[in-house]
Amino acid sequence: MFQNHITVKNRHKKFITTVCETEIVYGLKNKDGFATSSSVHYDDENGEPVRMICFWAEKARVKSCIKDGWKNYDPIEIPLSEFMENWCVGMENDGLLIGTQFDKNMFGFEAEPLELIIDLSTELKSIRKELNFRKYNGINDLENQVKEVIE
Repeated sequence: MFQNHITVKNRHKKFITTVCETEIVYGLKNKDGFATSSSVHYDDENGEPVRMICFWAEKARVKSCIKDGWKNYDPIEIPLSEFMENWCVGMENDGLLIGTQFDKNMFGFEAEPLELIIDLSTELKSIRKELNFRKYNGINDLENQVKEVIE
């Protein structure tokens, strides 16, 4: 179990570095929406597992998950700036988690959306990459607004 946790955490770190380099996040979508899963770590106020939408950094890993309950889904590319300012913020508002780098056995990392924005902005600044946002005046503006909400 501990080995799985380390593997999942390392895959999540790789997700952050890869999407910051490529500026692309992958999701799985069908006519009904995006591929979701249930948290194994977090419950809502009714004791039900929190819902999460899953995302990947590599198209090959996404494709390996197109089976069983997700067999009717197709990979879709999301620009990193859109993912951060629309998806992460929206999912936080909807009370959803973000699943990253799930594997074919449905093991993946469960991230709080605003924490993920902070992790991504930290990585973007460390590699000196700026993104163009529609709703925010650069990475620092987005990060500062997120920190205000978290604190």
